[in-house]
Amino acid sequence: MTQKFNDFDYKRPNLKEVQESLNTITKKLAEGLDWEDERSLVITYYKIMDEFDSMQTLASVRHSIDTTDKFYEEEQGFYDENGPNIQSFQQLFTQRLIESKNIDRLEKELGSLMFERARLSLKVFSPEIVEDLQKENKLSTEYGKLLASAKIPFNGEVYNLSQMGPFVQDKNRETRHQAQLAVSKFFEENESTLDRIYDDLVKVRTTMAKKLGYVSFIPMAYDRMGRTDYNPDDVKNYRQQIYEDVVPLVSKLTERKAQRLGIKNLKSYDLSLNFLSGNPAPKGNREWQVDKAQKMYTEMSPITGEFFNFLLEKELLDLDSKPGKQGGGYCTFIPKYNAPFIFANFNGTSHDVDVLTHEAGHAFQVYSSRDLFPEYRWPTMEAAEIHSMSMEFLAWPWMNDFFLEDTTKYKFTHLTSSLSFLPYGAAVDEFQHGIYENPELSPNDRKTLWRDIEKKYLPFKDYDDDAFLEKGTFWFRQGHIFSVPFYYIDYTLAQVVAFQYWVLHQEKPEEALQSYIKLCQLGGSKSFTGLLESANLKNPFKSGTIKKVTEPISHYLSQINDLEL
Repeated sequence: MTQKFNDFDYKRPNLKEVQESLNTITKKLAEGLDWEDERSLVITYYKIMDEFDSMQTLASVRHSIDTTDKFYEEEQGFYDENGPNIQSFQQLFTQRLIESKNIDRLEKELGSLMFERARLSLKVFSPEIVEDLQKENKLSTEYGKLLASAKIPFNGEVYNLSQMGPFVQDKNRETRHQAQLAVSKFFEENESTLDRIYDDLVKVRTTMAKKLGYVSFIPMAYDRMGRTDYNPDDVKNYRQQIYEDVVPLVSKLTERKAQRLGIKNLKSYDLSLNFLSGNPAPKGNREWQVDKAQKMYTEMSPITGEFFNFLLEKELLDLDSKPGKQGGGYCTFIPKYNAPFIFANFNGTSHDVDVLTHEAGHAFQVYSSRDLFPEYRWPTMEAAEIHSMSMEFLAWPWMNDFFLEDTTKYKFTHLTSSLSFLPYGAAVDEFQHGIYENPELSPNDRKTLWRDIEKKYLPFKDYDDDAFLEKGTFWFRQGHIFSVPFYYIDYTLAQVVAFQYWVLHQEKPEEALQSYIKLCQLGGSKSFTGLLESANLKNPFKSGTIKKVTEPISHYLSQINDLEL
């Protein structure tokens, strides 16, 4: 009988036993063992950590599915509190490995990348910042819980943030307008709390960085994310490419949208609508869409079919939006059960299909590399997003099954929104660099900074009578800024790479698919640029790359008469 997700056994780890086991391993490693004994200890260590990580992940997933569940709320609190203590043992283990007399053989057998990342991980942790890490965890959890608690009155009903999605895309302009104001009202009512949470996060992160000898949190954040082959200057040059080559393109696409909608002066609440006939939406409910996804992955290739059937058989998808459920979507992995898990909030928009391709791309990648050494199951974050965003494009031949007569409309929307995302992603990144370069900024100064950057990258964004957003608060709803600082630019880097798969797939679909599958199988065994080289993909940091990649997309879009859609 197939064991399903709800049957996955959860038991809070005995912290004392885990710590004693890890302590024993690190002490033995310090004794200068021979190769076979050391190798055996390394394997034992990762078995212990896989068990701990599995329980932590199960608790986190079940808490996010129902944030009102008191049991898993307490379990989440346990990991927020004790995760940093376990991290201190992980640091000691890493230190022992790097100091090992067998280091050359370890690197040869396990690969050098994990040791490069290990050296970074040693830089970003010290027992003296454990309390700071605990505080950071608690603040991040508080932010997620606050947004999950949203109860927004609208048109006589009450909705959470995810459920407001369809209203901001409604064909009726006043509905969109009022929906934006209703969402803004929730954030405005919680403005002081959000300001306090973020202010505390900036302060605690800056404090940690200073304790560890960094000039600011920025280089610490880069090291913490395992970025081994690029730095803030590379990212700055990359953002400049977006500003020069993509912002003008997106501005023209926005003018085309104004024509389609018959609105002379587009407002912010018009930007989520693409067509007067309505945005493309899947033609069935969640169950119907999952059936279509199963057909798609079965037809795509034997290995993608095997993968998606595995998810279905073990019920590793939680897709419905419901009260108390955390917002957003994600994919994670439970080592004990060798199982990816997809979490989402369906709301009847095309976003539902994007989840079935985007998060499934993450899940397929980790499914493909799940038997690699634990350190290499996942790539670093910017590389991980290549798999998710590229899968969105590899799924194009099956979009007709989901959207029927709206397929062309969907493809046009998908490409234009993907392009339009690049300037927004660059804005989020530039904002965070500005924040942590100047951690003493007041809450109001931060909002001014956001609005100035927003005008640079999104010059067409007019908030009309929404004074709350006009003063620079849109970033409140971008959870990455609070919970995973400096992560967001990774999406844009991956998008530029995924566009390359789109171009190849238009010309040679089978070659694109096989290249993608091989990339997934590599997992995180190579760095970001190393993975690009292995797959013969262009490096986004090199000047001229973005211009070269976006030109065929711009040409494709120019061939579509969007006024008829």
